[in-house]
Amino acid sequence: MVTMIAVNVEPDRLRVGSRESINRTVEQVQHQNYTSQCSRQEEFEDNRIPNTSHGSLTGSTVLEQGQSPVDNAGVSSSTILPPAPLCRQFWKAGNYSDAHGSKVNLQSGKTFLHVHPMFLHSNATSHKWAFGAIAELLDNAIDEIQNGATFVKVDKILNPRDGGSALLIQDDGGGMDPEAFRQCMSFGFSDKKSTGTIGQYGNGFKTSSMRLGADVVVFTRHMLDRIATQSIGLLSYSFLMQMGHDRIVVPMVDYEFNAENGKLEISQRHTNESFKANLSLLLQWSPYSTESELLKLFDDIGLHGTKVVIYNLWNNDDGNLELDFNTDPQDILVEGDCRKKESPSAWRIATEQHIAKRLQYSLHAYMSILYLRIPETFSLILRGQVVMAHNLADDLKFPEYILYKPQAGGLREVHVITTIGFVKDAPLVNIHGFNIYHKNRLIKPFMQVLTYTNNRGRGVVGILEANYIQPTHSKQDFERTSLFQKLEVRLKDMACEYWDYHCGLIGYHVERKSGARRSAPDPPIIPQTCHADSARSNQTFPSVGTTQTSSPVLGFKRKEHSNSAPPETVRKLPRHGEGVIDNSASSSGGQISQQQNTVAVLMQDNKKLRADLSEYEIRKEELNLKVIKLTKELEGENAKYDRLMAELTLLGDVKLENQRVNIVP
Repeated sequence: MVTMIAVNVEPDRLRVGSRESINRTVEQVQHQNYTSQCSRQEEFEDNRIPNTSHGSLTGSTVLEQGQSPVDNAGVSSSTILPPAPLCRQFWKAGNYSDAHGSKVNLQSGKTFLHVHPMFLHSNATSHKWAFGAIAELLDNAIDEIQNGATFVKVDKILNPRDGGSALLIQDDGGGMDPEAFRQCMSFGFSDKKSTGTIGQYGNGFKTSSMRLGADVVVFTRHMLDRIATQSIGLLSYSFLMQMGHDRIVVPMVDYEFNAENGKLEISQRHTNESFKANLSLLLQWSPYSTESELLKLFDDIGLHGTKVVIYNLWNNDDGNLELDFNTDPQDILVEGDCRKKESPSAWRIATEQHIAKRLQYSLHAYMSILYLRIPETFSLILRGQVVMAHNLADDLKFPEYILYKPQAGGLREVHVITTIGFVKDAPLVNIHGFNIYHKNRLIKPFMQVLTYTNNRGRGVVGILEANYIQPTHSKQDFERTSLFQKLEVRLKDMACEYWDYHCGLIGYHVERKSGARRSAPDPPIIPQTCHADSARSNQTFPSVGTTQTSSPVLGFKRKEHSNSAPPETVRKLPRHGEGVIDNSASSSGGQISQQQNTVAVLMQDNKKLRADLSEYEIRKEELNLKVIKLTKELEGENAKYDRLMAELTLLGDVKLENQRVNIVP
């Protein structure tokens, strides 16, 4: 595995000055002996990260050994590269001549590997959509909830160096100590072992930040065992390409708070020389030109947290910023969105105003549905405003709940509950598809599974959480495995079945299938297009209460809705006579007996739910009594406090009077 690790620079071997002086130096070097000149100027001090138990950090790269981008003892570049002109458009910023992919000569029999700066750009191309990159940075903050994070905020700030726009993403999570910070800036390292965390690969920060802008500076503060540390790191595509480096170099500085004297001191990880050299690079290439400006960025972080500032943001094809901060001061939009394509017709306007369309260009809309459940103690803040969570299930009318049991060999039994129904404004709006979440995170919004010819499936929307399939690294799609393909087939069948038996509720003509007449409504059956595996993996529950007079069931609140709960606890709540649908390809002769079995199962579930409800009510009463007791205790303490304050005031008056008496002769 190729890993990028931060290194320190010896100041007496790397002269850091203004950008003009650096460019003049490069121009001179182009007419001299490139290799020897480079070797003298770019030797790096050995600042290897101590060996850890993680194999990805031991002896895998040149940078771990603290060697320079050009070091005669190991790897050297055959030529010194001229500054690479940075294109401000992301999809063209990686178009460089072959000279910039400099050849590397291995010397002294060493076989180190390193990561070329061009990899920063090529790695970021996995994000086709700018909002997808922002979502990955938000995921890091969501994963910090377990460490006490209460908010993540996204905002626009100004680059103090040139006045340009920069993107700020900040949270109050646990932050990172210097060791964890270096692992964060490395490629492929992840210490997120929990099955509930969204991030898994240790690659999201680099891909997402480089997709949004050419450069990023990170500020993080961490508190452990009453020892406070804070670190600053710079990942700059501009610096690496314009200086012609053939490997990724990340300047970092670390501080520790000395509790004895109350002062901030340089971390013992650095020598004084290496600290000054890293700080010089930070001040030269970051938006902040003095150390005091850098440290001022920690003022609003608190005891712990992380702040990410992405600057030199990419432009779109029109030469404008890809992220539009100006049109809506409370939102961040994608420049050149579909808002410009509005039609005067009512149904088109209603469609374009639906959240399924708005999320494509509005970060506010996208963030509101990005997570299936958000704790009450956590807030998503966009440009100073809290983004209210939007539960897509609340937008459905005539909802049903379908149980799907995928047959995955070697895996534990999996249950997936899909909430399906008509979008609230159907049939006026042309919106349909399934919203698939993975570990609480939206991966595929409104994924279409039908061709929607002859209006079949129009307005049918579903929501589900499928934790048993794996998303791609960009977290905007799923790996095209057989499990996902079977899920696609099953979702297609769900949409067709739901439409066939409920389309009359929104005014469409119901096409009855040929066959013997029955006095009761037809139970759900599997269409002929249904996959055999999907048919065998489901149980059948009849749908009731789906006539025109049926009252639509309100969706769960986001913080209560969980598609991953076991089916014995997550059935469709029995409200207004509506039940759970689950389909199979049983023969018509066995459908009646199966319906009877289903009724028995539902009755058992109903008893269990009633028992749970009683238990919750008892628990509620206990908590209410506890609140009353604590309130009384608090009132008593307040009264005691008032009494003590009154006594203190009285004692002060007596003391003052005594002093006056003593003064009088």
